[in-house]
Amino acid sequence: MRGSLPELLAERRVLLADGATGTNYFQDGLAPGEPPEFWNFDQPERVAALHQRFVDAGADIILTNSFGCNRQRLKLHNAQDQVYELAKRSAGIARMVADSVDWPVIVAGAVGPTGELFEPLGALNEADAIASFSEQMRGLKAGGADVAWIETMSAPEEIRAACKAAIAVGMAYVATCSFDTAGRTMMGLMPGDLKAVFDGLDPAPLAIGANCGVGASDILVSILAMSEHDHDTTIVGKANCGVPHFQGTEIVYSGTPKLMSNYVELAVHAGARIVGGCCGTSPEHLAAMRVAVNRRNAGSRPSLEAIIDRIGPLANSVPTINAAPKRDRRRTPKP
Repeated sequence: MRGSLPELLAERRVLLADGATGTNYFQDGLAPGEPPEFWNFDQPERVAALHQRFVDAGADIILTNSFGCNRQRLKLHNAQDQVYELAKRSAGIARMVADSVDWPVIVAGAVGPTGELFEPLGALNEADAIASFSEQMRGLKAGGADVAWIETMSAPEEIRAACKAAIAVGMAYVATCSFDTAGRTMMGLMPGDLKAVFDGLDPAPLAIGANCGVGASDILVSILAMSEHDHDTTIVGKANCGVPHFQGTEIVYSGTPKLMSNYVELAVHAGARIVGGCCGTSPEHLAAMRVAVNRRNAGSRPSLEAIIDRIGPLANSVPTINAAPKRDRRRTPKP
């Protein structure tokens, strides 16, 4: 059963997006340095299996295996001429899984940053960025993606270029940033200023928000900043599964299913209508998050102290322009 993101948002108060792609592929055998997008042709059954596990766990939205499927990133692997086909294949695999169930599952075409800096800091200009994103999005649309899911962005110029590409291709779009540098994006954008990035774009994004970053506590602070004076915009919170740390030579994430369940509850109370997991989030985590979405306990807008009590300390300081008063961040999260 095929649906649209606006239809699901009209029907349900909260939607659940899926979890991690790359970190789950690493558990399934993806080699370090190997582009996950190559698995769309080399290991399509593994790509489909992860989508299916997320759908079985209760995801309303699944993201295609196309995060780095742009000319700039694929050039590092001499695959810059395979953008369209890899993107189309990624959407086709996700579409097959979504269409195999008797309820609507949205296929979101994952669109990550190019990895290049815009002029004058780098060589990338708007025209080239729009052309690059458009090539990827044409493939995603041809493969059956319902919406372009622009994520983990940092520079306002790159966000707008990706949005303009979606508009040019004729795709509805969602856009999220990673506020991973002292509560800002790497290029200095603050959560409370994100909405202004889309001024003048027609159509506007279906939703905006935060993903990835440094931990679930920090992304909750970003959600609070975005929703503080705006009760109309649909906000996305797709947090990492706790905080990453090294265990021997491997990076592992500290989040438990219980922690991610608590995160979902607080994210909804903070103003998010689309919640999900990013790096480290497994289908098992997502199943616990589905329970939290279904339960939907009543609650008030969380304070910074409540976030720290239930989720854990912030990795970053709160940006001063959006800051609550500084508090003790050394507390241990409640189980």
